[in-house]
Parts: sequence; structure tokens; C-alpha cells
Amino acid sequence: MKIAIVTETFLPSTDGVVTRLTQAVKYFRSLDHEVLVIAPDLGISEYEGAKVEGIKTITFPFYRYRKFSLPSKRIKDLLDAFQPDIVHAANPALIAASAVRYAKKLDLPLLASYHTHIPKYLDYYTFYKPAKPILWSYIRRLHNRVELNLCTSETIKDELVKQDIHHLHVLQRGVDTKNRHPSFYDEEMRYRLTNGNKSKKLLIFVGRLAIEKEIHKIKPLLDVRNDIMLAIIGDGPARNDLMHTFKDTNTIFTGFLHGEELSKAFASADAFIFPSVTETLGLVILEAMASGLPVVAAKSGPTMEQISDGETGLLFENENVDSMIAAAEKLDDKNSLQQMKINARKEAEKFAWEKASQQLLDYYTETIKLHEKKTPDAK
Repeated sequence: MKIAIVTETFLPSTDGVVTRLTQAVKYFRSLDHEVLVIAPDLGISEYEGAKVEGIKTITFPFYRYRKFSLPSKRIKDLLDAFQPDIVHAANPALIAASAVRYAKKLDLPLLASYHTHIPKYLDYYTFYKPAKPILWSYIRRLHNRVELNLCTSETIKDELVKQDIHHLHVLQRGVDTKNRHPSFYDEEMRYRLTNGNKSKKLLIFVGRLAIEKEIHKIKPLLDVRNDIMLAIIGDGPARNDLMHTFKDTNTIFTGFLHGEELSKAFASADAFIFPSVTETLGLVILEAMASGLPVVAAKSGPTMEQISDGETGLLFENENVDSMIAAAEKLDDKNSLQQMKINARKEAEKFAWEKASQQLLDYYTETIKLHEKKTPDAK
């Protein structure tokens, strides 16, 4: 199969979308499928034998942290030259929106996936919040032009259905159970993340540092629990504000960690804390569980789908400080904590990336069949 993936983000960026796509590409190439990735030009030209075509990037003045590519006619030329059996528009907004447009013009089978809940993010940016209905209209128009839509949780599927988006299916989650494993526990990493206070309880957060991630909500826990250390792993536009917020607390900022260093960071903590309610899934939750960490998370549809309260993690009421503190207190029971660590790892083992990537491949096949069934008039 010739597969064209057009995405708003790819390597060397690190986020849940990139993780899912790179794992899929790796799996597709292992089965000898031909893959073309079209993405913002960040210096990558090849990945696991797949060609990566970069589209010229710009930086928006309101979000200088990352580069974006605008819609481009070059995508039509690339698709026309490659003649894929399937076009996958991942998170169509800018260049992936061009994939939707030009795949339709070229009469190519077309699938789209929804990963980033941008309309929800607007709730955290007062100036842009009034644009939310316009954004939903734009997203609806794009996704309803494709033959099949994918999203990453039942909760998000329900929300997209309410927004009158059609042909929806839920793509199962996945995790690298080899490189996220409790065996990566490392005394030196724990020393680093606890700032030398290895006996303190270590909570970690891993992800992009942005206002919509709601990391600031963790601070009241540190104000009342001097025996807890927080390691914030990642970077982003809110880093300076967060460093100010967490000043004089038991918090360290590491910046981005990658590869084995990140595996060690996960495995060397006591628990993972996840305060955000804006995620479409939060693949990092499963990465933490694969590393043997219970997840302390604010209640939301996606977190409640993934975490069994008291078994693989602890859930607290969003915007409720007392509830968060009470959840963290349950980590003090060493026997309970150890059992949750074991349970979390067992749960994660059910979700190897190979299964999720094969499911995506099956949806490609289904999309091709749907396309073939269309009459010329329907096209």
C-alpha cells in the first residue's frame, strides 16, 4: 500500500501526535508499505525508510514556541507525483487542510484524524475565545469532506458527534512497552529529579508547558506537602510563568528529556501527575503506566477512560484543591502504592503500538473500500 500522511507536526517535535505517527510509520515500513510523510520542514528528510517532505515554515507572533506550515499548493504536486492508495490528514488545520482539499481534487481515498482539542484550548486564551464557533465550523467542514474520521477517545467522539462531524471511529491507544518500563529505574536520575532529596515522594509531569495544560493547578499540593518533590519535564511558552508560579516550592524544571533519559525519568518517580482536562487522550498517561507509575489525574472523560481509580491511579475533582490533596495522600500507603504500580504496568501491557498501528492500517483499507464504492455522481 502507498500511504501519504500529511501532518501539522512531526519530528523532531515531541508530542502525542508525533509519537503515534512515528510508531505507525515504523510499523507500516516493517510490512513493506511505501510511506510518504508531508510535514512542516524541521530538517527531517527520512524516517524508518519513509520519505519526509518538508513544507516551508513560519512562526506566528502569538505562539513563537513552535513553527507551522501554511496551506500550500505544493501538497497537491507531492500527492499527484506519489499517487497514494490512501491519504491520511492528521489534525487538519493548515497543511493537513491542504491534504483534504487536494486529495478530493485528485480523487484519492481520504481519512482524517482528530488529535488536538484546539477549540477547548481557546477557553484558556481570552482574546481568541470568541472565535470558538468559527473554529468548530472550520473543523466540521474539513472533517466532513473525508470518507472516514478517527479520534482518540470515546469522550472526544461524543463531542465531535455533537458538533455534527460524521463517520467517526475511535483509534485505540498505544505505548512502547519496551522503552517505557520499570526496569529503567535509575538512582542518579532520582537524585537529579529530587534535587538530592531522594527520600521525598517524587511526582513528575511530562509534556508541553502551555497554559491549557493547567500545570499551575499542582502548586497548592506543594504548598501543603513539603515532603513531595515535583519534576516538570518539558518546555513551552508557559515555562517562565510556571517557574515564577512554582518559585520557592520543591519543584525542578528539566526541559525536554529524550530517549533513555526520559525512560529513566519516568521509571524513577513514584507517581505521575496529570492536571489537564483539555486532552483528547493524553498518551503520556499510558507511558507513565507502562513505566510502573500510578497516575494522579483530574477527572475528565479521557482520564476516566484510562485510569481505574484506586487501582491504576487516583482521580480527583477538577478545580478542587482538597480533592487533589486527598488523592495525593493515598500515595502515602506504601502497600497500596506498590500494588497500583504493578496494576498500572499490567494495564499498559495490553496496548502495544503494533495493535494500534494495525488498527490504523485496517481503517486505511476500509477507507479505500468506501472510496471505491462511491459512484461518479457521489464524488
